[in-house]
Amino acid sequence: MDQVPLNDIVNQDFSLIALFLRADPIVKSVMVILGVMSIWSWAVAIDKWFGVMGVRARAKRFEQAFWSGQPMEDGGDRASTAGADAMARVFSAGARVWRESRRGGSAEESSALIDRARSLMEVAVVRETQRLEGGLSTLAIIASSAPFIGLLGTVIGIMNSFRDIASRGETNLTVVAPGIAEALFATALGLGAAIPALVFYNKFSGDIGTFSERLSNFSQEVAARLSSRVFERREA
Repeated sequence: MDQVPLNDIVNQDFSLIALFLRADPIVKSVMVILGVMSIWSWAVAIDKWFGVMGVRARAKRFEQAFWSGQPMEDGGDRASTAGADAMARVFSAGARVWRESRRGGSAEESSALIDRARSLMEVAVVRETQRLEGGLSTLAIIASSAPFIGLLGTVIGIMNSFRDIASRGETNLTVVAPGIAEALFATALGLGAAIPALVFYNKFSGDIGTFSERLSNFSQEVAARLSSRVFERREA
């Protein structure tokens, strides 16, 4: 390898902006795509953060009010006025059947109504879980694809470095360093987009799974309370 004065290497601009401006058009496109993916993942993560935290806080307030000893009728009224509440919507699915059961009927009819209420609340739990999971697929796609897109930019940057070596007939660091730096910058952007997306995906998947179990347990408790109220009314 030819010897190159150290000052020639030190004086080169290796700032991020300079690396982007010197990059091949294809590498620039890769960098822009990765930048957009990174911003997109952060936007989805922030939206999911406030969404999940808000749903959990409202569910806690509804649950506290519901189990404070108020009658089922009051719970149904509260559910109708809290339409934005996931737990209220789950309860509302069973409350409609509860209002139907108050009209009376045989034991078989009451049992069928309870089973129907349980089924409707289970469907509501699935629906609320799917609503909360909206956006997670975006994070999963970014987490899985960004490293490979960055690798594409890395390969192209290294190819450009070898092309410069061949065209100049030199193998010194002045020729090789800029292309290698651009290639590594593309790799860094890919990892910078993928790692936060993967962390957010795992975090929100766990939170949503826990909340879904909470909704499922709540629906079972409501079904049990509904069953006991129907039995008490028949005994009376």
